[in-house]
Amino acid sequence: MKRASLNFLAVAGLSIGLFAFGSIKQGGIQGKVTPAEGAKEVVAVAGSDTLRSQISNGSFVFGNVKKGTYTVWVKANAPYKDASVENVAVTDSATTDIGEIKLQQ
Repeated sequence: MKRASLNFLAVAGLSIGLFAFGSIKQGGIQGKVTPAEGAKEVVAVAGSDTLRSQISNGSFVFGNVKKGTYTVWVKANAPYKDASVENVAVTDSATTDIGEIKLQQ
């Protein structure tokens, strides 16, 4: 009986620990580039972390982003110029919307 109780406590403790760590979600970054055809690639950089996102009709989303402060770079197609947004703060379980990035010629 004592062994069954210990096994139950071990399994319960492990389950609670897994649930606690499983409920922590990473954040995200989203935005839009205009004109849509001017954007070649979108990259988010924080320290040594570099993330890349697909662009669909000018919109982009970075998912599963670690908490921190990022710089978002838009690599542009000619004749447009590259653009960036600095100090993009990402928190756990939230998606930061940086709005519209207008590319200049």
